[in-house]
Amino acid sequence: EGFRKCLQEEFTSIYVLNLRGNQRTSGELSRKEGGKIFGSGSRTPIAITFLVKNPAKSGKATIYYHDIGDYLTREQKLTMVHDFASIKGVKWQVLEPNEKHDWINQRDGLFDSYIILGDKTEKEESKTFFSIFTSGDITHRDSWCYNSSRVTLANKMNETVAYYNAECEKCRNCSNIDEVSETVSTDETKIKWDKKLYEHALKGVHEDFYHENVRPSIYRPFFKQWLYYDRSFNWSQYQLPKIFPLENSNNLLICVSGVGVSKDFTCVMTSITPDYSIVSTSYCFPLYWYETNNSRHLSLFDGTAEDNAYIQHNGITDWILKEIQKRYGNAKNITKEMIFYYVYGILHSRDYRERFAADLKKSLPRIPIVESVNDFMDLYKYGRRLAELHINYETVPPYPDVVVHGDRAVTDKPTEDDYKYFRVEKLRFKSKEDKSVIIYNSNIVIENIPAKAYEYVVNGKSAIDWIVERYCVSQDKKSLIVNDANDWGREHGKPRYILDLLLSVINVSVQTVDIVNALPKLKFD
Repeated sequence: EGFRKCLQEEFTSIYVLNLRGNQRTSGELSRKEGGKIFGSGSRTPIAITFLVKNPAKSGKATIYYHDIGDYLTREQKLTMVHDFASIKGVKWQVLEPNEKHDWINQRDGLFDSYIILGDKTEKEESKTFFSIFTSGDITHRDSWCYNSSRVTLANKMNETVAYYNAECEKCRNCSNIDEVSETVSTDETKIKWDKKLYEHALKGVHEDFYHENVRPSIYRPFFKQWLYYDRSFNWSQYQLPKIFPLENSNNLLICVSGVGVSKDFTCVMTSITPDYSIVSTSYCFPLYWYETNNSRHLSLFDGTAEDNAYIQHNGITDWILKEIQKRYGNAKNITKEMIFYYVYGILHSRDYRERFAADLKKSLPRIPIVESVNDFMDLYKYGRRLAELHINYETVPPYPDVVVHGDRAVTDKPTEDDYKYFRVEKLRFKSKEDKSVIIYNSNIVIENIPAKAYEYVVNGKSAIDWIVERYCVSQDKKSLIVNDANDWGREHGKPRYILDLLLSVINVSVQTVDIVNALPKLKFD
């Protein structure tokens, strides 16, 4: 924003020819962006910009803009540029920047009048919905710290910790990080170094492997993985230790897109530790947060020390509770939990997402308080239904009209043959054009998937696309670690896990679309 402001003040005329080509997107949005101008050498959008300065003129620059258009190939774009010949050959649109110096995709001034979800300035009485929020866990070594197999993850991290300790011994005479990086082995089949581990090696910090650090997490939408949750081997845990201090800490998180993302705004809810990229550099807003109980004194009837180790606090602020109750005539029946689900309902509103699409890419969400208490209650109820669907997605019954060819029952004691029969190497659609059919493996084909199911999009892809993309067998090129998605079901004694999950998520998607369509229309003043 500041850069655009400076350009407008420094120059006389600015011409921007937007050639698109943003391939950090997916699906229909990616196809609209068209061909990459520099071929395989570019994934970001490309623009040609002319900055003209006439010393004889004063005042702010006139900004001329032209968008090349949707669905064009690289060759078509380059041909059009050639045919333009000069800036005189382009049909320019004159842009009028707003007060925030947006040239295109301008933000809506009304958005700023709403209440922000969270504020990290830590004011004593922040006028926000949430008192705390966090990013998801970021490891900087995902292939090491995440896996579908708890056993594989534990064994590999145990070996990595031992290897780190052995390499650390070599660094006793090192005086800085550069010397450490030159001393230790950088064999990426043994360890993935980063600045934090180099610093620990420089200080001679000995690391230990802890089995209790292996916990379930949500890596991508509807894709659970085991995570080695450790301060040394995760780059940053942000505020997560206050959100999930224990693996089984009772909590719910609304995870929303981070600031500055290219994809459309999205959100999803989870009850387990989220990855940083669960939804585009996510920000996560909790129902609860936990404080260490330093003054606990256990009696015979108090339960375990673990149960009493933390004090639970509500993530919704006292201020917003009082504010909403006051707006609706001192409505004491409205609770913090209702407000939590109300927020989730608002964030799924098409009216809200479409009106404030530009704002939601450039700042944290701000939430309106609807005028009618009846609309508030509807948004709360629908938000709660969405939350229950998205949290319990594994147990939702299959969509009734889907046809599964080759399906077979499994007994309470599955056999090795069952695991082979339901094993997945790579799910695939019948074709790019026909997603009503998914070829599960050589034994099973799923047909009659409704088009409506693909309308439920999370982080740029439909929920079904996330299942098709993530549930496979893959090997990391550098570490050579294999991540076999079938291992999750095997270790849980469920050979049908991936098939049942896919059938459930189809139903989750259809129900989500129906609930979103039923949300109250928002009125914007």
